[in-house]
Amino acid sequence: MIDIIVGYLHRSSPITIVVLGLLSFYLFITVWTFVYRYLVLSRWLAKESDSLQKMHMGAGSVTHASILKSCIKKAPDISARMLEMCEFAATKEATKGLTLLSMIASTSPFIGLFGTVISILEAFAGLGIQKSATLSVVAPAISEALVATAAGIFVAVFAYSFHLLLKRRAYDLTTVIAMQKDMLLANAHGK
Repeated sequence: MIDIIVGYLHRSSPITIVVLGLLSFYLFITVWTFVYRYLVLSRWLAKESDSLQKMHMGAGSVTHASILKSCIKKAPDISARMLEMCEFAATKEATKGLTLLSMIASTSPFIGLFGTVISILEAFAGLGIQKSATLSVVAPAISEALVATAAGIFVAVFAYSFHLLLKRRAYDLTTVIAMQKDMLLANAHGK
């Protein structure tokens, strides 16, 4: 397997190697961003869910683990606007990394396509030097060129899927925070 990869890279143009290197970097960043943000959001969601559950059980306020607790400490009186600003700040924090994944998902197929086009152009230029261009000469060059497109699509699938998973996790988190905010406001107005 390693011999096949080394042989492919040896036959490939510098542009193709740069494209595959960039796509490999994109894949690394995609996986790292997903794992890190998913773990952060999961821990945060567990804390907020626990706080919400305690509020449902009769606690008059959010627990110390909730993001809303820091907002309540800063203001002497609970106001809808203050809690809304805390909710916006939490949403901003929860959606970190989504733009990066979206950019990778949308650009990686084009980067792969760029590598394929350059490789095909080089293959046709090489065929122009030869006098006979048969299918047995053209087909391997084109199939090797398509590797860059396949790599771009491969990276895009993971980046887009991870983007959607993190977006859903951030939505779940902000929903729990909004529910806590509404309960706080209801308790404050009920007094």
